[in-house]
Amino acid sequence: MSQELNLILLGPPGAGKGTQAARLVQDFNIPWASTGDMLRTAVAEGSELGIKAKGFMDSGALVPDELIVDLIVERVRNADSADGFLLDGYPRTIPQADALAEALQGLSRTVTAALLIELDDEEVIRRLSGRRVCTASGHGYHLDFDPPKHEGICDQDGSRLIQRDDDKPDVIKNRLEVYHAQTKPLVEYYENLGLLRRFDGSRGQTEVHDHIRAAMATLRLEETV
Repeated sequence: MSQELNLILLGPPGAGKGTQAARLVQDFNIPWASTGDMLRTAVAEGSELGIKAKGFMDSGALVPDELIVDLIVERVRNADSADGFLLDGYPRTIPQADALAEALQGLSRTVTAALLIELDDEEVIRRLSGRRVCTASGHGYHLDFDPPKHEGICDQDGSRLIQRDDDKPDVIKNRLEVYHAQTKPLVEYYENLGLLRRFDGSRGQTEVHDHIRAAMATLRLEETV
């Protein structure tokens, strides 16, 4: 039996998906396939798919699902994806999930699990709205978790700290509305397939990582039985 771990990462902004993804790809030696990164790489390399994607991006249009799936297929065919992959940023809708399943089926592969890192809206807003960034060098701070020694001033170079527009509460609330509208059906989709695994994103990063790693190790073990 296959021991592939073909994983999809789900969760609201601020849930720590990036942190967990970086750890999981090291744990299981699988690539982190971010759709945003794949698009940027394809465009930079001037590949056939990249040229097509650039045309849409330059015109301000959304890159079609078909093109995203083609990029994913191209990425999954790489030798480093033989043991699996961690897909981040796709799918976001049911039709995208169906398209992904069909494309993987064409490669004789399937999704092993969809990992949902859950975090309530209030905590998302607290985490994101507390972030501050140095205007000169980009050093990051957090008002609760890693505050500067002097309010509004960067410890490193004395420059002014600002709150980015997408970290403002009203913007975060809008992002959450979009997330819930898109993701709730997707969560149900993978739950109905028996592929959803839930993790409590309010816990510490290491504890969340330990829970995910243990669940994935168990999954991989079950695949060999």
